[in-house]
Amino acid sequence: MDFLRWLFDAQIAIGDNQSLLVREVLGNIFGLLSALGGMRRKVWAWPVGIIGNLLLLTVFLGTLFGTTYGTANLLGQAGRQIMFIAVSVWGWYRWNQTRSSGSTQAAVIPQWASWKERLFMVAFMLIGTGVLTPIFRALGSYEPVWSDAWIFAGSLLATYGMAKGWVEFWLVWVAVDIVGVPLLWSAGYYASAFMYIFYGIFTLIGFFVWWRTRNHEAARVQVETTFPDPTVDVR
Repeated sequence: MDFLRWLFDAQIAIGDNQSLLVREVLGNIFGLLSALGGMRRKVWAWPVGIIGNLLLLTVFLGTLFGTTYGTANLLGQAGRQIMFIAVSVWGWYRWNQTRSSGSTQAAVIPQWASWKERLFMVAFMLIGTGVLTPIFRALGSYEPVWSDAWIFAGSLLATYGMAKGWVEFWLVWVAVDIVGVPLLWSAGYYASAFMYIFYGIFTLIGFFVWWRTRNHEAARVQVETTFPDPTVDVR
């Protein structure tokens, strides 16, 4: 109980009148570790991410947890933590099943989404933002509410895309980060805003890493198809 009390109350002072919640910092660190694990296609990325989601959920519902710092409730940010947890359980199971099949040492093989799936992603972002904006506004989310809705829809889509193994999911994260930085900064969540800048750079790197991995996997499959004899050295 003493640890939980410290975790909920601990702050890091920055300047004379500003401070960061330790929960917010830790939640973003776990999120970064999860992204790193995702780039390396490791199953542990999912449970690590869930821990970060739980921490950030308590941050973005600050007034409900009696937090005096960062009192703006970002319902989209809070709701997406719940969504992350639900989708992460599915992604965790899916990647674990892929690894257990023995077809590859990695948890997932990156692949390009089809044009139909890409159109679905664009439509999901636009329609999802349009539908969620009035809902979040009615619930009292922080303005501009469309930004909060965009982040929520994009986060859901990116997490789903990661579980599916789509290379494009990294670009969805970039779109989320571009909107998320000014929103979080204006709402006073400075640690999260700073981490979103870092995430934006990291997700671009992740995109090119998965792109390269996808090309290597495609080349390997082509060689194995051409030379099916297991005695042939295809390295």
